[in-house]
Amino acid sequence: MLTVLIGGLAIDLWSKYWAFDTLADRPVVIDKAMVLAGRHHELIPPNVTRVIVPSLLEFKLVLNVGAVFGAGEGKRWLFIAVTIFAVFFGLFLFGYWTRAKDRLAHVAIGLLLAGGLGNLYDRWTYGCVRDFIHPFPGVHLPFGLRWPGGDVELWPYVSNVADKFLLIGIVILLWHAWRIGDGDEPASKQSAGGEKPSALAKGGSTGGG
Repeated sequence: MLTVLIGGLAIDLWSKYWAFDTLADRPVVIDKAMVLAGRHHELIPPNVTRVIVPSLLEFKLVLNVGAVFGAGEGKRWLFIAVTIFAVFFGLFLFGYWTRAKDRLAHVAIGLLLAGGLGNLYDRWTYGCVRDFIHPFPGVHLPFGLRWPGGDVELWPYVSNVADKFLLIGIVILLWHAWRIGDGDEPASKQSAGGEKPSALAKGGSTGGG
């Protein structure tokens, strides 16, 4: 878990640094005071995009002062507090909900912690989260559908590597929880219940008196 956490956090922070240092014609310097003053849009040069695969993936610099999908703008301290709580909850899951052999669950928790800490670093340091991954650029929703707010793009939201780690970690943990519910028990339940009594113990002693 610790290996995935450290590696994932390093990848996320490096990818954000790389994107904001190289995608524009000059490195984008993030002024925290301007971000907190609501002037974050002035920090990004216009139309900074790099098409990686047409209609599938592009890189686009965005400063997100909200949370998922840009919701909750202006609630920075709330998101910081929630992230800190989530980190401690992830450590609780690691210690009390998984067993030594649950390697995949440990990877998932490591990804969740890496994603949470990566975005926490951004909010604490810059007052916002650095995003740059935009899937399906220019692809519209079918049948004339629109997102709330009127956007017609299939996926109008820009994210980062930390967000991907969070999504992957959640999916893996949901699968792990389903597997436990299908028969496996976590370490805490097994240790609390002790060893199962043997058939001999259930039937009593067979020796003569």
